[in-house]
Amino acid sequence: MQTEPDQLPPPPGLIPSLAAGFEAVASHITVITLPVLLDLFLWLGPRLRLKELFRPFIESIPLMPVPPMPDLPELGTVQQMWSDFFDRFNLFMLLRTYPVGTSSLLSLQMPTVSPLGAPAALDAGPFLPALGWSLLLILVGLLLGSLYFHAVSGAAFKRQTEAGLKLALRASGQVILLSLVWWGLLAALGFPLLAMVTVLGMFNPALAQIALILLAVICTWLVLPVFFSPHGIYTYQQNAFLAILSSLRMVRFTLPASGLFAILMLLISQGLRFLWSTPPADSWWLLVGIGGHAFVSTALLAASFIYYRDVNTWLNVVFERLNRQPKSARI
Repeated sequence: MQTEPDQLPPPPGLIPSLAAGFEAVASHITVITLPVLLDLFLWLGPRLRLKELFRPFIESIPLMPVPPMPDLPELGTVQQMWSDFFDRFNLFMLLRTYPVGTSSLLSLQMPTVSPLGAPAALDAGPFLPALGWSLLLILVGLLLGSLYFHAVSGAAFKRQTEAGLKLALRASGQVILLSLVWWGLLAALGFPLLAMVTVLGMFNPALAQIALILLAVICTWLVLPVFFSPHGIYTYQQNAFLAILSSLRMVRFTLPASGLFAILMLLISQGLRFLWSTPPADSWWLLVGIGGHAFVSTALLAASFIYYRDVNTWLNVVFERLNRQPKSARI
């Protein structure tokens, strides 16, 4: 048994971290500029479509040999569904990158109207130009996300912002490497599991739905240990691999609390997203939703930085005090 448990400080609280995050953003309101500008661009700016790339596929749908099935929609309906999807699709959504990226309300909604009318529609062209556009947008999104994370961490820690651009650009290289590791792991594990779910759905849709829920749980379980990996890059200027190890170490020793904090962030963010998305895309009231989402999502990000710093400081104090105790007192 520990002989002096009262000497160990209590772990950081979840609610104080959230409150500190909202207070930090309220005191540095300019940090929501990038999310607001990104959503304004996705709302009022031009759209970049992939219709030319997928036109041969859409036109070939009525010619596809499909065995008759009672629940299968007509090929003409399927063709119209795909045509409508690529009419709405906006490749500029790739400016919202993961795991580091600028928060956005409209990146997945892809509005096709605005108070100014229908936005201009551009086309990315055939495969190679479309691939080039995609890579360029992802790179720009990571750079913007790095600037955003650096600004939010600076507001959270009340850090001086001299040479902030230089530090943010230096972190961008580690962010790109971190993103490659994240998506490489998800692709290696997720694609085979998703293929299994797809095959299962061809035989039993009910079992496929159960398997899809299990797949979501597995992905959450895999992501949670590295959820805080971007934070080490901006809090302690770590490289990508050391940041991943720091996140694993933190979650390992604080799993219930850290998991609850991540779930709480998700519930607040996604719950309020429905509120911010209430105004239609052709109404100027959507500006309220864009501003509200930018403030809340940025405040949650600031809270996660504060929680990450405080938990790691607490762990260092706990380990230091435990190491000072005799071995007999640790049993």
